[in-house]
Amino acid sequence: MVQPLTRLKESPSQTGGPYVHIGAVPNFAGVTGVYPHDLGSLPVPPEVAGERIVVTGRVFDGGGTPLRDALVEIWQADADGLYPGRGEHRGAADPNFTGWARQAVDGETGVYRFETIKPGSAPYVDGRPMAPHITVWIVARGVNIGLHTRLYFSDEEAANAADPLLARIEHRVRVPTLIAQRSDEDGVATYRFDIRLQGEGETVFFDI
Repeated sequence: MVQPLTRLKESPSQTGGPYVHIGAVPNFAGVTGVYPHDLGSLPVPPEVAGERIVVTGRVFDGGGTPLRDALVEIWQADADGLYPGRGEHRGAADPNFTGWARQAVDGETGVYRFETIKPGSAPYVDGRPMAPHITVWIVARGVNIGLHTRLYFSDEEAANAADPLLARIEHRVRVPTLIAQRSDEDGVATYRFDIRLQGEGETVFFDI
């Protein structure tokens, strides 16, 4: 005799709400005493090898309004294209570099700003070299699942043209949404990377 199966119903999806900030950046959210500083918020130590750069921008909603409650993380290789962590088998990454940082956008302006180093080229899954890039992860009110995208550098035109992942983007007019534009501010290479969640100029996101 076949017995009926009792299945639990899936609960509704919930937005991140304020709890993302309380859990991820408690000091920023005004909850002190949990950590001496928010994880991922410390600047790159002076011992780290590589060119110092600044990555900055804002996260826009579909109506073109900057989000003021977004949380942004960056993940990247070191200056030699090696990733920190046990999964890196090509060599030893810079021991002074974590390859990761996290920041809540400014509550007034919506601007995020990371001081990091320019990454080197790392191999694609098939071994072909990828252009230097930074993986960017975004979560905010109304974003149920974190969004993944990539930041490429405008002064790496040849490497970008040969990048195997960029080559897979079918609609070529959208490739520029992944290119951060360089300017020099006070002698430091500064890359502007605005992220648009929807609408005109929507950033390319990856299903990772």
